[in-house]
Amino acid sequence: MKFLCIKDLKIEEINKIFSMADLLSNNILNNNNDFLLKNKTFVLFFPESSIRTRLSFEKGIKELGGDCILFPPSTLDKRELLLDVGEYINNWADGIIVRHSDYGKVVELSKANDIPVINAMTSYNHPCEILSDIYSISKIRKDYMDLVYTFVGGGGNIINSWVAAAKVFGFSLNHVSRDEYRIKEDDNTYKFTSSLESVLSESDVILTDPLPLELRTDEHYNKYQITLEKMKVCKVNAILNPCPPFYRGEEVSADVIESEYFAGYEFKKNLIYVQQAIILYCLGISII
Repeated sequence: MKFLCIKDLKIEEINKIFSMADLLSNNILNNNNDFLLKNKTFVLFFPESSIRTRLSFEKGIKELGGDCILFPPSTLDKRELLLDVGEYINNWADGIIVRHSDYGKVVELSKANDIPVINAMTSYNHPCEILSDIYSISKIRKDYMDLVYTFVGGGGNIINSWVAAAKVFGFSLNHVSRDEYRIKEDDNTYKFTSSLESVLSESDVILTDPLPLELRTDEHYNKYQITLEKMKVCKVNAILNPCPPFYRGEEVSADVIESEYFAGYEFKKNLIYVQQAIILYCLGISII
């Protein structure tokens, strides 16, 4: 099985991934975790700048007994067809995990392979990260599918993945930004507005992403920066989940990161378990 985009999954499949993540995070497998990927090798394409995603994938694979072989993503930027590259990798690897800016290359590589190909991030989407965020929210809010999620920021891979998730899960998603970043969607789960104040009072989860260069202005910060005062307008028990890396003084203020609204650094701890579950699910290994 391939894991390229959240919208390719059914809610039943996601629930199975979440159930496996529960077992992995609670170590309910009687310390047999380190045999789940025994004798399996994964080819990883990751840039040197990747920290959280690469660390959690490599550590997650090794904890389950597997091995990793790492290449820079530029290895895929060659004249050789990825169809041919993939066919050769099939001989020696049990799975491929790719972080590359070009989503088309990840899709092309997946078409060439009988083994799982997992999208670790592209400029179009970031499915593992967002699925992990939703899993983490589900651990602190059992009504997570009924919450109102509000993303504040420009376009890009994070909002694209939240839009895909909203369609699959059926929750409400606000997108707050300048009008040129509106996503053309005909789905009633997505609502765009240029007025942050109009949706704060209905929001349960505030989401942000690092701002593109053109939005790093005082005018934008004054209008859209998430501050402690703005979080106080949100619903009771609201959560701030900024996508890392976040920048104090830009998309979020310093005081809000120091507040109880910030989901916290441990919020991302579940990334390793969700990614482990995705790997197992793609390999057809059931631990439920």
